[in-house]
Amino acid sequence: MADREEPFELETLAAERSLLLVVDVQTRLAPSVEGHQDVFARCLALAEGARELGVPIVATEHCPEAIGSTLPLLMQVVNPSQIVAKRHFSAMDEAALPEVLGRAGRTQVVVAGMEAHICVLQTALGIAAAGYDCRVAVDAVGSRHGEDKQVALERLRQAGIGLVTAEMVLFEWMVHADHPAFRTIISRIKSL
Repeated sequence: MADREEPFELETLAAERSLLLVVDVQTRLAPSVEGHQDVFARCLALAEGARELGVPIVATEHCPEAIGSTLPLLMQVVNPSQIVAKRHFSAMDEAALPEVLGRAGRTQVVVAGMEAHICVLQTALGIAAAGYDCRVAVDAVGSRHGEDKQVALERLRQAGIGLVTAEMVLFEWMVHADHPAFRTIISRIKSL
């Protein structure tokens, strides 16, 4: 191993520094996304885990009057006051999301949702440009076409945005097997 000038810093996620952003998991959009049931299951697992671990959850709804509201099971986890309606593809171009992120006081943002190559991509790029440590949960995002998702993930990687999985996020947030939520979260992970 080569000597380093600076100490190596682990770039793990920490529950006390994280916020979960669930982008546009809406009633009329979700069924058209490839593998939407698996994507939704991972979004829900992340949201339920975030709630148990004290990680704030924010959701967006793109043009809800046309695309519908957030899927009902997810609405059971997300506080309605933490839903940001948007018209821009990048939620960061709406005044509400930067305000919500600023008030939360978190430096890490984990992004999940739909569609990977449009709203997820543009929002993640905006979050990173605003100086947050942004990670995208690759198994909790989807697009109508698999190729669009793959190209979006490559573009995110090239932009320096960390790619993670839902399971990685939940384990990093828990830190150790003695965490009080461990049994609940591991059970949820095993059901995916």
